[in-house]
Amino acid sequence: MEQRHLGRTGLRVSRIGLGTMTWGRDTDEHDAAEQLKAFLDAGGTLVDTADVYSDGGSEYLLSRLMDSLVPRAELVIATKAGSVQAVGRRFDNSRGHLLSALDASLHRLGTDHVDLWQVHGYDLATPTEETLHALDLAVSSGRARYAGVSNFSGWQLAKAATWQLGLPGRVPLASAQLEYSLLQRGLEREVLPAARDAGIGLIASSPLGRGVLTGKYRHGVPPESRGASPYLAGFVQPYLGERSRRIVDALATAADGLATSPLKVALAWVRDRPGVASALVGARTAAQLQTALSVEALTLPGEIRGALDDVSAPVHHYPDQGWTEL
Repeated sequence: MEQRHLGRTGLRVSRIGLGTMTWGRDTDEHDAAEQLKAFLDAGGTLVDTADVYSDGGSEYLLSRLMDSLVPRAELVIATKAGSVQAVGRRFDNSRGHLLSALDASLHRLGTDHVDLWQVHGYDLATPTEETLHALDLAVSSGRARYAGVSNFSGWQLAKAATWQLGLPGRVPLASAQLEYSLLQRGLEREVLPAARDAGIGLIASSPLGRGVLTGKYRHGVPPESRGASPYLAGFVQPYLGERSRRIVDALATAADGLATSPLKVALAWVRDRPGVASALVGARTAAQLQTALSVEALTLPGEIRGALDDVSAPVHHYPDQGWTEL
């Protein structure tokens, strides 16, 4: 699998990454092991998790697999911190909370460092400079090799990137992780231009539109799908509307013309967008993951890419129309 530099850093990541959001809850150790084997066999390196995935179970399960299945050095481990479950508060990016969360992640992962540590979202209640100082401390102490952010808006990303470049000793941001797919192109308005201007690599989550772009929901919600899961039904539901149906129909037509699957076409579209360093894929089974990983051999023709661009185009109005061309 092709390896790409993450932004303007020396860190190289596989252009398809393995997402582990369901590990430890909907995905047990046996299935996770099969997925990790398939991923490594395909040349994948980037494994993405977070301290809140399965209440820490995802990190712990990854640790068990590193003990029994794969050497730590063969993986690029990315985790996130800052997300909290509190009344009136989604994120706590205070220095104390973040650094304590990092230590807890390292303990669950059974390692002395992560390759990429990301703030899970922007915290309006904590000064940005305090949050970024925590990233500096994590890298300078060796507990993280690189640092990034997740779910930041354009102005938040630009502010963070500028602060990190403003003083000696600051650690430039390596990554921004956000949802990006044919069904969700909102980041093209400001986030992606800001990331590219600052030399920050984009890690695209949910490139299959939360599973909707596979085509599995065209005729209802399959009983074994995420859309039927009590934990994830609300995650899938926003992408089951009329606009989504039009995009999925166009995607199915393109896949038929290429003698391939909608899943592969949707994943290839995101993988090869300018600024994307890696696209994360989560799967329920190893067979599903292997199907996604076979996208490595697919490059979309220009006319197919253009048609998909048109049918999924986000609306750009003043003042960003014409300013965010890729």
